[in-house]
Amino acid sequence: MKIHHLNCGTHCPIGGALFDGTSTGILGDLCTHCMLLETDGGLVLIDTGYGLADVLRRSPRRLAYTWPLVLNTQLRESDTALRQVEALGFAAADVRHVVLTHLDFDHAGGVEDFPEARVHVMEVERDAAEHKRRSFVDRQRYRPLLWDDVRDWRSYVSGGERWFGFDAVRDGLPPEILMIPLQGHTLGHAGVAIQTPGGWLLNAGDAYLNHGELDAHHPHMPVGLSVYERIMATDVAASRDNVARLRELKRQHGSEVDVFCSHDNHDLHRLQRAGG
Repeated sequence: MKIHHLNCGTHCPIGGALFDGTSTGILGDLCTHCMLLETDGGLVLIDTGYGLADVLRRSPRRLAYTWPLVLNTQLRESDTALRQVEALGFAAADVRHVVLTHLDFDHAGGVEDFPEARVHVMEVERDAAEHKRRSFVDRQRYRPLLWDDVRDWRSYVSGGERWFGFDAVRDGLPPEILMIPLQGHTLGHAGVAIQTPGGWLLNAGDAYLNHGELDAHHPHMPVGLSVYERIMATDVAASRDNVARLRELKRQHGSEVDVFCSHDNHDLHRLQRAGG
């Protein structure tokens, strides 16, 4: 297996280090960390970031106005998963599976760019995104136009087997991949665990937003990002519990499992330097 760590959307919120912990200017820098796996059964995308239609601003409007404005999203065609797949010498049809941590606009915006792919998501997440968009935040985060043309869905319920003390779902997924339910950020949020010859990678999605949250001795995160994390949490108690569980996973099994999240440049650059 060969793994590519991609940035499929950059957010530059006003506040700089209050959001990313490192910027010296007024704007922050938060990536959208997606993964492309070259497997024996074809290509697998873990999250898609923003879609080509979002970048080209095709009508009808797919993204809400408020959240991209708050995040100061920088939409570039070259950052889309489709264009990055093509730059690696592949075609959209080579992507056989898209596995989604959740259906937020910045994680599922590109699913329709891969019409031959089967799209995998937790059942409760799809139900929430399509039928329970009641609050302002829900209507901002879930944009059904992003996936209304998808015809090949595979949805999952929790349970099936255990993985380092977490529930895991394997049946129906590519053999190297497990979905790990991590409710909190959304009702059906899940991490995605990938088995490699060197150990496990756990893409925790938005279960947490900054690597400092998993510090075993002094958990910390930028204050602006902490506020944003709280606003976006559907179940605050579950979110906090899962962050604590991930922190303990890293403490006990850090040599076996590399845990990372979706919007932390520290994680993205570290894994890019390591070559996957």
